[in-house]
Amino acid sequence: MIALKDILYKVTINAVVGSTGIEINAVDFDSRKIGNNDVFIAIKGVLVDGHNYIDVAIKQGALAVICEVLPENLIDGITYVEVHNSSKALAIMASNYYDTPSENLKLVGVTGTNGKTTVASLLYQLFKKAGYKVGLLSTVKIMVDNKVHSATHTTPDSLTINRYLHEMNIEGVEFCFMEVSSHGIHQNRTEGLYFEGGIFTNLSHDHLDYHKTFAEYRDVKKLFFDKLSSKAFALVNVDDKNGLVMLQNTKAKKQTYGLKGYADYKAQILENQFSGLLLKVNDSEVWTRLIGNFNAYNVLAIYATAELLGLEKVEILRLISDLENVSGRFQYLISDEKITAIVDYAHTPDALKNVLETINSIRTKNEELITVVGCGGDRDKTKRPKMGHIASALSTKVVFTSDNPRSEKPEAILEDIEAGVEPQNFKKTLSILDRKQAIKTACQLAQPNDIILIAGKGHETYQEINGECTNFDDYKIVQEFLKQLQK
Repeated sequence: MIALKDILYKVTINAVVGSTGIEINAVDFDSRKIGNNDVFIAIKGVLVDGHNYIDVAIKQGALAVICEVLPENLIDGITYVEVHNSSKALAIMASNYYDTPSENLKLVGVTGTNGKTTVASLLYQLFKKAGYKVGLLSTVKIMVDNKVHSATHTTPDSLTINRYLHEMNIEGVEFCFMEVSSHGIHQNRTEGLYFEGGIFTNLSHDHLDYHKTFAEYRDVKKLFFDKLSSKAFALVNVDDKNGLVMLQNTKAKKQTYGLKGYADYKAQILENQFSGLLLKVNDSEVWTRLIGNFNAYNVLAIYATAELLGLEKVEILRLISDLENVSGRFQYLISDEKITAIVDYAHTPDALKNVLETINSIRTKNEELITVVGCGGDRDKTKRPKMGHIASALSTKVVFTSDNPRSEKPEAILEDIEAGVEPQNFKKTLSILDRKQAIKTACQLAQPNDIILIAGKGHETYQEINGECTNFDDYKIVQEFLKQLQK
């Protein structure tokens, strides 16, 4: 039990009805999870308004209610606290409830359109190899040192974040690397957290179904850096024109990285092959098993972050050479027939372009590049024709197919993608609704030494159609079909 007033510390309060001196048990924003002596926080969400469930929460046993608008009928014995912003209050209260766990470790947030998962996951891997206890909050999974938890959101809700950080405190975790999405920033999920540093990877077309304009999307990302303290570092990709925008109002120590212009941390690609990259990082050379220009940026961000967190340069370079690829991020296999299959999460125009350009920079003109790609349903529609244009322009053959159609008709999604194909590229393309059949067709089209790219789902092990999720793993499916071809 904890006093309500203690978990309200630093919350901006408009009005209080009742006593904040009461002892409460737990905090939640889901009325279904409320029990006796709990606090219910009513949040106005995108689809549901928690204020409509205040009575339900009280019947479940809530002793206190945090809300933006006080109910018309107040119940005796219940404490009501009116706040300006419930989601912000939730984040601060969650941190207080779990005894501000982010203060007890070095938390680094990674934000940007592409590369968040790779950078956060590889930093986790590097610091583990350096002998530290490490935490990870990512799209792919959540790690509390060696313990694995499944992830459901890029940036979990505030209670979940602080619960895992608290668990990390108990386990003696020293460093934690966390993906920070634009949704998470906009919905105040990172409010009340103490960050040792923030990393900006890049910014491109994504999530405009949620943010409406690119400027709004950029400014939400910038908010993360605006809130960093003077004790933190802000590390940005200066080759992205939005990198310096992120630094405009930050109080943090400003650091830059890049491959093109002047930067605090600079890299040059010396060799780029399917077996890996040879990079010159500042004045030192390092070999990595990661592939492609975009991964050169990721490696540079990892190097810079590790140095800013106190690791020795020689040790960092040694550890980078030992890093393994992240699941679903340029994950590849080569069949006995010498067909290379690559599975990548590329689900934005910029990410798809980066992956295809990387493959084209490595392959010879004798090899076909067959791309299998789709777009998710109930998401930003404006990127679909761009994806179709990029895939058809940069591949020798393209199979358009379903991704996660969700509640949309797959046929309509494919029409949107096909609209971006220029007339001279029509003959390269075909559309197959069933993703498994599309992957099978790509395998059947491939000849020895050809390359198949399966883009969009990466690490995901499911496909969502009309609200139903079925098992679906791009990597396992292409592996199975390529084995069948060998028989």
